[in-house]
Amino acid sequence: MSAAPSQPVEARGAPASRGVAGPLTDQAPRSGRRRSLGGYLFMPVLLLAILAALYLWVSSKELGSIEQSRINASSILGNLREHMTLTLASTVLVLVIAIPVGVLLTRPFARTITPPAIAVFNIGQAVPSIGVIALFALTIGIGFSPVVIALVAYSMLPVLRNTMVGLEQVDASVIESARGMGMTKTGVLTRIELPLAVPVIMAGLRTALTINVGTAALAALVGAGGLGELIVSGIVQNRQVILVVGAVLVAVLALFVDYLAGIAEDVLRPRGL
Repeated sequence: MSAAPSQPVEARGAPASRGVAGPLTDQAPRSGRRRSLGGYLFMPVLLLAILAALYLWVSSKELGSIEQSRINASSILGNLREHMTLTLASTVLVLVIAIPVGVLLTRPFARTITPPAIAVFNIGQAVPSIGVIALFALTIGIGFSPVVIALVAYSMLPVLRNTMVGLEQVDASVIESARGMGMTKTGVLTRIELPLAVPVIMAGLRTALTINVGTAALAALVGAGGLGELIVSGIVQNRQVILVVGAVLVAVLALFVDYLAGIAEDVLRPRGL
């Protein structure tokens, strides 16, 4: 199996592994302790403060016609809508593909194909993101579709690896007990293995979402829109204000999406984990 960036870390209270063939995940699941109200409110308040500071900074500048045409509510909301469409479409496809493949690769009959399969999925992250987008743009064409496919290829690995690790960390004795009670293999997978693997899978999803939000900023280079248009426009036209606004908005969006994924992780985590 190809090497991964770091060793998987088991969640607090998680049972022993059933024998993962190698390190598969680069992000440990979060602690089972749910955050306090202050913990949930900190990130939104911080992001609102950043946006308020950005607004005050832009308001203090004397904007020309170019800045006014790019930094206005309708233009920014249009770019934001395009950016979120790219992110959500690619993330849904990642979930639809990576989780079933991860489940398949943890089944006993697939042990022999696991190393080459992981090596194939490693290719997406081995190539620089701009290279992946450019490659699909050249082979498929410019616009929405090649960017979505490139984002899927680039962010597939974290969800796939974490799905495998989450399933492999389920204690074998729990599975044997369920089988002894008459549960089918499908029932054990859907009612025991996958629910117990949710915290680890969600950690991979949070990574994939953050990757997609950041990488989607490059979509503007191939005519797919998004907040990256502000960054590209600021660079090409040498407009620092437009560049800073675009960069800050992409960063804030990435942090906010990660925050929402963290809430979903807390909600979906089985009780007791």
